[in-house]
Amino acid sequence: MKIAILPGDGIGPEIVAEAVKVLKALDLRFESETALVGGCAYDAHGHPLPEATLKLAKEADAVLFGAVGDWKYDTLDRPLRPEQAILGLRKNLGLFANFRPAICYPQLVSASSLRPELVAGLDLLIIRELTGDIYFGQPRGRRIAPDGAFAGAEEAFDTMRYTRPEIERIAHVAFKAARQRGRRVTSVDKANVLETFQFWKDVVTEVGKQYPDVALDHMYVDNAAMQLVKEPKKFDVIVTGNMFGDILSDAAAMLTGSIGMLPSASLNASNQGLYEPSHGSAPDIAGKGVANPLATILSAAMMLRFSLNQAEAADRIESAVQAVLASGLRTGDIHAEGCKRVGTREMGDAVVAAITKKTSKG
Repeated sequence: MKIAILPGDGIGPEIVAEAVKVLKALDLRFESETALVGGCAYDAHGHPLPEATLKLAKEADAVLFGAVGDWKYDTLDRPLRPEQAILGLRKNLGLFANFRPAICYPQLVSASSLRPELVAGLDLLIIRELTGDIYFGQPRGRRIAPDGAFAGAEEAFDTMRYTRPEIERIAHVAFKAARQRGRRVTSVDKANVLETFQFWKDVVTEVGKQYPDVALDHMYVDNAAMQLVKEPKKFDVIVTGNMFGDILSDAAAMLTGSIGMLPSASLNASNQGLYEPSHGSAPDIAGKGVANPLATILSAAMMLRFSLNQAEAADRIESAVQAVLASGLRTGDIHAEGCKRVGTREMGDAVVAAITKKTSKG
């Protein structure tokens, strides 16, 4: 097993270090190599995704990724900004399927922004198409408007587009995932105003006929956002496009108590994957040792399960995280009265201790 470790910027190195520490506690045999990505890569090599980093990622079985970005890079030309590194990895590795589970652990019910009865037992999965939509569609750019009410004015434009194969493959991923869960898929679109998403809805409906054991319903994205807040437990698997998935998954994160608890996996057709926390680089707290590493640690568990065929080891990490939460340890983002506040390193150490304690007992 070869893992490419790309810590990135901000709190990335801190949280990835804790995930690596947890992986080593499992006594698995794996090879790892670390490389620069994002702003730190731009500083060192003049590009956020250097060729050597991309080569390492392509050769690895899986990529453990931290976070990229910092306000100081906002004045760079867009192709050189740190965030372009993650887009480049998705495109070059063909990472079209993004899994973002939103689970509200019993110990964190009170940390959610919603009433306990709305989130207790929450376990939903958002599957986001990751390599199409408006993020990658061409043409795009800036120009002088050739027509419209403000012809002759400066304008910017992006193109939303999806092909049938792109929609079909992500739909199959969603239906297969639902078969392992509650057998319900909600396809989120904006078919009432966007031709792209009328096409999306039509294709997903066709694919759904191949899965008669899975219930399919469709929901406009604005209604889906409302229902996530109103009645989140009505969802099982949500499948949607790149932009809508980006927005909805961050909204779902807050249902769990903190975005610091939300892991993610991005997979290609051969199950090679990139694993990262759903939160950003948080440069305002970088180096302070207060970031929550649990989303990254849980992302490492997803990596073991999906790309490295180590489901038992993944279970051990997830059980250890629950044990640590049950013991009352909390980083600042999920802290509550009566709990013990700890930092990044202390939380990682606690997960390692929970793993090794269970191992010593057999």
